[in-house]
Amino acid sequence: MAGIDGKVCIVTGATSGIGLVTAETLATKGARVILVGRNRARANEALARIKRRVAGAAIESEIADLSRLDEIRSLGTRLAALPRIDVLINNAGALFRRRQTTPDGFERTFALNHMAYFVLTDLLRDRLIKSAPARIVNVASEAHRGAMLDFDDLQSDHNYRGFAAYGRSKLCNILFTRELARRLQGTGVTANCLHPGFVASRFGDDNGGLFRIGIGIAKRLLAISPEDGAATSIYLASAPEVEGRTGLYFDKSKPATPSAAARDDTAAQELWLRSAGLAGIAG
Repeated sequence: MAGIDGKVCIVTGATSGIGLVTAETLATKGARVILVGRNRARANEALARIKRRVAGAAIESEIADLSRLDEIRSLGTRLAALPRIDVLINNAGALFRRRQTTPDGFERTFALNHMAYFVLTDLLRDRLIKSAPARIVNVASEAHRGAMLDFDDLQSDHNYRGFAAYGRSKLCNILFTRELARRLQGTGVTANCLHPGFVASRFGDDNGGLFRIGIGIAKRLLAISPEDGAATSIYLASAPEVEGRTGLYFDKSKPATPSAAARDDTAAQELWLRSAGLAGIAG
């Protein structure tokens, strides 16, 4: 991928935070960017901002609630009809203080932070392969450290805690990336994941009470800017030196070593099969 100019890039969770900065920067580099968001008003605001800042930006939006399988499938059908897809950035995610279930019966953290990556990527896989060389970039987190998967309780039915569920979902992102890279070997499509840093964004804002206040204070004291947080996603999407590198975890635009649990290829294969079963996809 000799540069990103003219490439078609899809960025989920792109109406705010690092997703918005990623979409804007790729548009600045000349890419045709399709931002995916859940809220039409926020998507329109994001489009207006990018068009205002980037003269001649090739930017458009798609609306989907990525915690719902029906909306992911509808989105995937629309995007798979594109002539080509050069970059897919799975960025959408959230942390939920209280356990919630989606219309599909999934725990919402698992649904949005992992299953959305898994299902949307599967739906766009053929188009990505036909567009090769192409790249898949999955936004994970250092929050995966210390997390372990319990395959008898992937939906966090027991003893739900928001941060623990979030950490497990980010572990899923890394394991998914490893297995995806293995399955894509020889296709010309690479898959890598990354830690963006603790970013001053809308992360955690949908929670109420002391939880939201605590995250807000931490963001003011410790968080980095969305521009800094988006840097590694942009690097993995566009840097020529990443061409052909796959199955890796990056931090600050450099390969890093994830936890031992995140390097367990047996667990990665099991997670793939369980996720495929939940989504009704052939494993």
